[in-house]
Amino acid sequence: MPTDDLLTAWTALLHRCGTDTDPEPAGRELLRRWTEPQRRYHTADHLRAVLDQVDALAGHAESADTVRLAVWFHDAVYRPDRSENEERSAALAVLALTGAGLPEQQTAEVARLVRLTVTHHPEPGDRDGEVLCDADLAVLGGSPEAYAAYAAAVREEYAFVPEPDFRAGRAAVLRQLLALPALYRTPTAHARFDAPARANLAAELGRLEG
Repeated sequence: MPTDDLLTAWTALLHRCGTDTDPEPAGRELLRRWTEPQRRYHTADHLRAVLDQVDALAGHAESADTVRLAVWFHDAVYRPDRSENEERSAALAVLALTGAGLPEQQTAEVARLVRLTVTHHPEPGDRDGEVLCDADLAVLGGSPEAYAAYAAAVREEYAFVPEPDFRAGRAAVLRQLLALPALYRTPTAHARFDAPARANLAAELGRLEG
């Protein structure tokens, strides 16, 4: 799928944030990462979808553009066989945004938000963290068909994992999500996604354990 729209959005975002360099080379490098062949779910389509959700939730954010920067970097480093993707993505954000001349405080906040996607558990009052996490998890509250496509794409990314091991690991993740007192923290996302997300998660868990 073409990514010209994403490059345009990245360029506009960096200009709004006050870059003193040409943002296009960094944007092209990010999009190269987002279109790597090992990706099946964590693709440019996922990037686009999460950015769209941030637009819908922007009124809840302290700085919607800072959240958008975090979206661009949150899965920029993605190897399904590695455990340090978020930390490496945060480091990439610091390197790229420092090079773009963005303020140190904003750059540090982007890195913090990227690291938050390890747990998707923002502290109370962390409005930007709530927007990022809700936008990233919005896929859980899609239609049953959309959720099935998401789950299948995740399985493809972990094709190297034997089926029994994958089922056990995936089930553990689903149980952890279902145990959260709130899957979504912003009022808009909670109202829209919480009930269907819990139904989708419970249905997948039933299939895995059946």
